[in-house]
Amino acid sequence: MKEKYYVTTPIYYPSANFHIGHCYTTIIADAMARYKRLTGYDVYFQTGTDEHGEKIEKKAREAGVTPKEYVDKIIEDAKDLWKSLNISYDYFIRTTNEDHVRRVQKIFKKLYDQGDIYKGTYQGLYCIPCESFWTESQLIDGKCPDCGREVKLVSEEAYFFKLSKYQDKLVKYYEEHPDFILPLSRKNEMLNNFINPGLEDLCVSRTSFTWGIPVDFDPKHVVYVWIDALSNYITSLGYPEDDTLMKKYWPADLHLVGKEIVRFHVIIWPCMLMALDLPLPKQVFGHGWLKIDGGKISKSLGNYKDPREYINAYGVDAVRYYALREVPFGSDGNFSEEALIGRTNSDLANTLGNLVNRTISMAHKYFDGLTKNPKVTEAIDEELINKVASLKTVVDEKMNGLKVNEAIEEIMEVLRSCNKYIDETTPWVLAKDETKNDRLATVLYNLLESIRICAILLSPFIPDTSNKILEELNTKKTSYDTLEFGELEEDLQLNAPKILFNRIETK
Repeated sequence: MKEKYYVTTPIYYPSANFHIGHCYTTIIADAMARYKRLTGYDVYFQTGTDEHGEKIEKKAREAGVTPKEYVDKIIEDAKDLWKSLNISYDYFIRTTNEDHVRRVQKIFKKLYDQGDIYKGTYQGLYCIPCESFWTESQLIDGKCPDCGREVKLVSEEAYFFKLSKYQDKLVKYYEEHPDFILPLSRKNEMLNNFINPGLEDLCVSRTSFTWGIPVDFDPKHVVYVWIDALSNYITSLGYPEDDTLMKKYWPADLHLVGKEIVRFHVIIWPCMLMALDLPLPKQVFGHGWLKIDGGKISKSLGNYKDPREYINAYGVDAVRYYALREVPFGSDGNFSEEALIGRTNSDLANTLGNLVNRTISMAHKYFDGLTKNPKVTEAIDEELINKVASLKTVVDEKMNGLKVNEAIEEIMEVLRSCNKYIDETTPWVLAKDETKNDRLATVLYNLLESIRICAILLSPFIPDTSNKILEELNTKKTSYDTLEFGELEEDLQLNAPKILFNRIETK
C-alpha cells in the first residue's frame, strides 16, 4: 500500500480575480504534490475558495448581484488560471458547496453540545477586509496590523469558541512537535505575540450580515469565517459524515499558507481539532509574500497584471520556474518581469535548452540519432556520473525540507556541469578521428543519460518541458525508479531536437 501525502493551499478569498501571489502559493503546493506522486506517494492535493463574509456581501451589493453570482464568476476565472498554470489539484473545495455547509453546521453543533462553543456578546475592533477582530494593543497607529486599514467598533450577540481552554495543550504540542510550524521564526512570533499574553475566546458567529453558513439551531447567526474556512481541510474528506477519506488522508502532511494567516492555522485550527478529538496536521509552513517590484501585491491598489499575460508572453514553465526558483522559501521574494526574463534566458534557454538541443543534435550528426553504450570511460566521466548519481538523494533531502528553490538549483548545477563536460571533452574534435569513435559514443551517452535523469527530476517543477525532453529522448525510462545512472537504452532512436525555450530579447 502506498504511503499517503495530503497537501493543501489556503482557500483563497475571491473578492477579486487572483494575482501572481495566489499563483506563487499554488505553484509551490503543486510542485510538492507532483514530487510526492513522482516518488510513489498516494497524493491528495487540495485547493479552493473561502467565499463567505461581510466583504463579499458588500462587494456583491455594490455590483448589483447576489454574493453567489459575484463569487461564481471569480472562481470560474481562478479555475481557468490554475489550468493555465498546470496545477494538478485533486479537489477544489468551495465553502458554498452544500456538503461543506452541512458538515460545518454539524461541526458547530458538536462543539456547542459539548460546551466548547457558548453564546455571549462580543464587542471588539473589527477589520472588514481582513475579517479579523483585534485588541487595542494589537493595532498599529490605530489601524489593522495586517492591511493598515481602519477598524470599527462592533458590538453584537455572538457565539464563542473556548480557545483559552486549549492554550496549555497547544503550547505542550508545540514543545513536543518542534517542526509543526516552519520556519521557526513563525513559531516564536506566535508564542510571543499571541499565545504567551493569553488566548482569548474566539467569536465564531455574526448577526450583522447574512452571507454565511446559518447556525442551524439559531438561524439569525451565521458561522463566522474561521470555523467555516478552516474546517474545509476535513469537510472535503467527508468529516463528520463519512470517515473513508479521513482514515486514508488525515492528518494533513502539509498546510501551505501565507505568513499573514499563519496564526489562524497554528492557533485556532489546532485548538478546533483538539476539541473535535482529531489529530493535528503534521506541518504548517508559513511562506513569505511575493512582492511586485518591492511592494506588496494589492487588490485594492491593482498593482499587478493578470498572470496569464506572463504565461502567454513567456510560457507556463518559465512562470512556474521563476516562482519556484527565485524566492528562498519562507522569505519574502520579489516578482519583476525583468527578473523573469533574465532567469528564463540564463537557466532555461541557455543552461537547459541549449544543452539538450546541442547534445541531441550531435547524437543525430555523429550516430544517426542512435544511443551507444559507453565503452571508453575516463576520470572526467566518473566525476560527472557521480554528480548525477547522487542528485536523486540530494533533491529528495531538499524537497523533504521544503527547500524547493535549493532542490531546483541542485539540478541546474548538474546541468551546468554537463555543459562544462561538453567543453572539456570536445565531441566535435573526437568526431574528426575515427579511432575516437568509442570515446565519442561514451561522451554522448553520459550527456544523454544526465539529461534524462535531470528531466525526470525537473518534472514536478516544469512538467511540460520535462515531457518534451523525454519525448526527444524517446525513452521508456521515465519513472522515479529508473534514476540510477546507466538505465538509458542502447540503440535508442532519438527524436529530432526542438527549441525548448527561445531567448527573450529585451528592448
